[in-house]
Amino acid sequence: MKLVSIIVFFSIFFASAITVGRDHRERKGPPTRYHTATQTKPIKLEPSVIRLENSPSVTIEKKGGTRIIRSNGIPNHLVGRFPNCGNPHQIQEQEHNFIVPLRPRKNNRPTPLKPGMAFGVAINGVPFEPLAAEWFKGNRGSVWRYEALSGAVQLGPDESYAHVQPGGKYHYHGLPEALMSKENVTSETHSKVIGWAADGFPIYSLYGYSNKENSKDGIKELKSSYQLKSGKRSSDGDNPGGTYDGTFIADYEYREGTGDLDQCNGLFVSTPDFTNGTYAYFLTSRWPFIPRCFVGKPDESFNLRGQNRPRVRGNRPSDCPQKRRKHKEQN
Repeated sequence: MKLVSIIVFFSIFFASAITVGRDHRERKGPPTRYHTATQTKPIKLEPSVIRLENSPSVTIEKKGGTRIIRSNGIPNHLVGRFPNCGNPHQIQEQEHNFIVPLRPRKNNRPTPLKPGMAFGVAINGVPFEPLAAEWFKGNRGSVWRYEALSGAVQLGPDESYAHVQPGGKYHYHGLPEALMSKENVTSETHSKVIGWAADGFPIYSLYGYSNKENSKDGIKELKSSYQLKSGKRSSDGDNPGGTYDGTFIADYEYREGTGDLDQCNGLFVSTPDFTNGTYAYFLTSRWPFIPRCFVGKPDESFNLRGQNRPRVRGNRPSDCPQKRRKHKEQN
């Protein structure tokens, strides 16, 4: 039964990706960049040494059975250089207004994270958005979507694995290292709540109880149960070919029992904040880093498509090497 559920989930996941791609073409969405990379490369992280002039602002309040997180999207930590050679955009203030239930409920089956939607929001008001708008040969309708942290396409993240969208929105694609440092996330203690998922369940980072029912057996780093597929990708038609190495999201598959966490990178566990137990998501050091599906119903306030500032393409610094760009217009 579990195997059937997993197969059904991934059938929905990839069908959703294809449907969204078709929707974009029908709406004549913005042009996508044309890439042919099929191998991972080392990620070039921008040193997080810059203190922004704008002050961060975030409020979290409970009201009418909901938790409301409002922020201006400015992180409370040092950031990398933006614009940079991999990302031509500058951080700008936003008007984030996220709403999650105080008592979330699990659904019968997972809901895949859709393009344009944030998985959740960190306690500093910065969104977790693991998906990158980059596809093989610029084809939005393809399952060959690039993994943002594969290095195959350089996206200019800083040392918190975050970068900036055209509207100036700073967002995390992986472990928010600077925020974790501020919150004293270490291997010695259970992680603090680092954020809230769009369905209302808490997000922790890396470390939880070895015994998921209590703290008696100490702390351990919780591991993802995703692994790279074996073999090679198809090279027929518009398929990229090459070895499954993590270049694309579709290079990974969920293998139950190979880690601690389920297909949504979570589990039911006791935590210092929920001593009687709760379902909780965990950010992990290995893929998917940030979960890619929900066990509950995500709130529409996390659908950020079109909610940020107007898309304005910035300019890369003058010290960046010049390179020819190709785009594929959507028909």
